[in-house]
Amino acid sequence: MADWKERLGMVYSTNPDFAYDYGEEQEEATLDPAKQKLRVWRDTKGRGGKVATIVRDFVGSTDDLHNLGRLLKQACGVGGSVKDGEIIIQGDHRDRITALLLQKGYSQTKKV
Repeated sequence: MADWKERLGMVYSTNPDFAYDYGEEQEEATLDPAKQKLRVWRDTKGRGGKVATIVRDFVGSTDDLHNLGRLLKQACGVGGSVKDGEIIIQGDHRDRITALLLQKGYSQTKKV
C-alpha cells in the first residue's frame, strides 16, 4: 500500500523531526496461568434475556485469548465469542468453566 494512503488524516507538519504515528500498538505479553486473575460471571444484559457466562480480566495477547475461548466453548459444547477482551459462552456454565480453568492452572480464578 502506498505510504500516503496510511496517512490520510495527516495534512502537513512544519516540524522537520516529525515522525508519523501509524497507531500500531504493542500487544501485552501473556501472563502465566497461575498469575491470571480471571473472573467468571453470569450475565443476561443486552442478550434478550438469554443467559451467558463471561470470563473477564485476561491479561495477554488476543491470540491466546481466542485459544482459551475456543477451549472453553469446546469443553462446554456450546457456542460463544471473544469480544473486547472477554470470553462469552452461551448458557450458565460457571461451575464447569471455573473447574476447567482451575484444572488448566488458572489458580486465581473466581466465580462471581
